[in-house]
Amino acid sequence: MTAPRPLALTFPLHGSRLIEASAGTGKTFTISALYLRLVLGHGGELGFARELLPPEILVVTFTDDATKELKDRIRARLVEAAAVFRGEREGDALLDTLKADFVPERWPACAHRLDIAAQWMDEAAVSTIHGWCQRMLREHAFDSGSLFTQTLETDHGELLAEVARDYWRRQCYPLDGDALDWVMANWQTPDRLLRQLRPLLGEQDEAGGELGALLEGALNERERALAELKAPWPVWADELELLLDKAVADKAVDGRKLQARYYKPWLDKLRAWAGSGEAALELGTGFTRLTPDGLAEAWKQGSPPDHPGLA
Repeated sequence: MTAPRPLALTFPLHGSRLIEASAGTGKTFTISALYLRLVLGHGGELGFARELLPPEILVVTFTDDATKELKDRIRARLVEAAAVFRGEREGDALLDTLKADFVPERWPACAHRLDIAAQWMDEAAVSTIHGWCQRMLREHAFDSGSLFTQTLETDHGELLAEVARDYWRRQCYPLDGDALDWVMANWQTPDRLLRQLRPLLGEQDEAGGELGALLEGALNERERALAELKAPWPVWADELELLLDKAVADKAVDGRKLQARYYKPWLDKLRAWAGSGEAALELGTGFTRLTPDGLAEAWKQGSPPDHPGLA
């Protein structure tokens, strides 16, 4: 049985293609092999339309360190392949297979072309994604409407801090009343605002508009919802107290789980909250006991009351 051909030698080199690979599986090895094929015009129908040289092949990666390593590895692979085609050294399985795909009469020409490509690697288009974008903007400044001289900023920390301070000056300084109170309670400083915004920087902004108008609308909506939530509680608290007093008097509940000294302070807090402008409400275990499930757990006889306040 013949060994299967390496993927890098059978992979199509035209159109949009994708190879998925995790760390340590030979991505650089595969990229360098594809590079050799493009330089040699290898692949027949699977190959590219013509032979290419390094300035015509774009390779992008993520970091400057990875860019230098990738360029060095490709250059070394080109030199190694040229030596294999000249018969000066033994190749690995991939290079031997690649060499066998060409007739012997073409081996000297292939070696010569690989040597030329290795010498041209200083002009190869191997760069980081942001470095390539900067180059394109510089070379096509008229078409893109960008500046001829640009600075590549890889650390956005100070830039983001400046944006946060500028936003604070424009949007927070003019605030007053409830909107200002909200900002000071939740953001306090531009630096704290930036820390809270960082996890959201990749999200789509759907709100837009001035901060003052946005806060006014949100705070008004919160006040409306809070007033609607509080409205029935002066009556509900009285009704629940009567229901629970009767249940305790009739011994329908477990006295270890529900007593007047427990629920009366909860109901007093509900009355006080309903008549105040506060949003916060502290009931402790009242939040679990004054619910349908909570009363069902404490009920001994019959069914617990069905009241909208419990829901």
